[in-house]
Amino acid sequence: MKQITFAPRHHQLTNTRTWTADSLWLAFDVRPSGASFTGETIERVNVSTGEVDVIYRATNDAHVGVVTVHPTDDRYVFIHGPQHPDACWQYDFHHRQGVIAKQGKVSNLDAMDITAPFTPGALRGGSHVHVYSPDGQFVSFTYNDHVLRTLDPKLDLRNVGVAAPFGPVTPGGHHPREYAGTHWSVLVSRTTPEPTPGSDEINRAYEEGWVGNDRLAFIGDTLSVDGGKVPELFIVDLPQSEQGWKRAGNAPLEGTTVSMPAPPAGVEQRRLTHTHDARFPGLMNAPRHWVRSNPQASAIAFLMRDDNGVVQIWLIAPDGGQLRQLTHNESDIQSAFNWHPAGHSLGFVLNNRIARCDAVSGKVTWLTSDHGNPPSGDAVVWSPDGRYLAWMEEVDGFRQLWVTETGQ
Repeated sequence: MKQITFAPRHHQLTNTRTWTADSLWLAFDVRPSGASFTGETIERVNVSTGEVDVIYRATNDAHVGVVTVHPTDDRYVFIHGPQHPDACWQYDFHHRQGVIAKQGKVSNLDAMDITAPFTPGALRGGSHVHVYSPDGQFVSFTYNDHVLRTLDPKLDLRNVGVAAPFGPVTPGGHHPREYAGTHWSVLVSRTTPEPTPGSDEINRAYEEGWVGNDRLAFIGDTLSVDGGKVPELFIVDLPQSEQGWKRAGNAPLEGTTVSMPAPPAGVEQRRLTHTHDARFPGLMNAPRHWVRSNPQASAIAFLMRDDNGVVQIWLIAPDGGQLRQLTHNESDIQSAFNWHPAGHSLGFVLNNRIARCDAVSGKVTWLTSDHGNPPSGDAVVWSPDGRYLAWMEEVDGFRQLWVTETGQ
């Protein structure tokens, strides 16, 4: 167990892909913990030497955060808030974008067009938590829509999207807040403000995770027969060609003044879990976690309570079938989790310690003890070589970064 940052400020890890490909550096931002999005830099720290580099520094009163790393290149993608914010346009869920930093150069990931007629391949609002696919070709994100929020905030439903490398996309620039992007961005989920109780309809799609390079799983909020929220697991198969990404289905890719952007033709979300009748229905929202597939894309893991009310890791195949409870702990898993790069185990926080469990037996092995404060539940992330797990832990009032060896 080793503390690797010491500066008297916060250090915030994203929930996955925080390591460089060589397993030497951890990327982070400097937001205060919680919802305050006020960080001005994206940085990285060398886990061996403690050396800290500034990858990007925001200007013009903008703020940045939630950085992840490309799986093979020295490339970083993160949220960028508005430059020159004013009373009409400030940082918010629907006023943010993805940007990519590489070798000192920065480019917009997603384009934005908020003036009708809208531009296919451009978004009309804010993207968030950008994560590369395993092959580094695509970027997933969650999304909120400026156009519908302006019409009625109840219509601005959280969705899941993908930025594909088939740009650039250049809107007409009829509004000063519009901009071009390097990638072709579309939504791949479908939401409705008022789902039919007991149906597969959802009013929120979020906490997505890649399943190989051509599927994306996410949590969708369904309604039970009595109208209660029940988060369930969904999956979409993604297009296999540039033409597929750019082919509209039964609604415009770019959306309309009264409707959300629609997925490409043939992209249909499919429900994997049906837990409405369980003793404790639904996937967990607390601890917040993101659904994660193993590297072999044969199993998707998520958190759900067992019949005793204890938060455990569960597994299901991407094509559906029987749920399998992996862990059988006596106390709740306390954090988001990730798979080992080889797929044989998962890492998380349990009993205020860093733990791993075998992906077949569910047997738990403790990796740390004697923490000064409980590890944060936001992120427990394996290095690409599998040698380390990284997490955040408060020291003297500031979130610091820590790592532990895993024994592979």
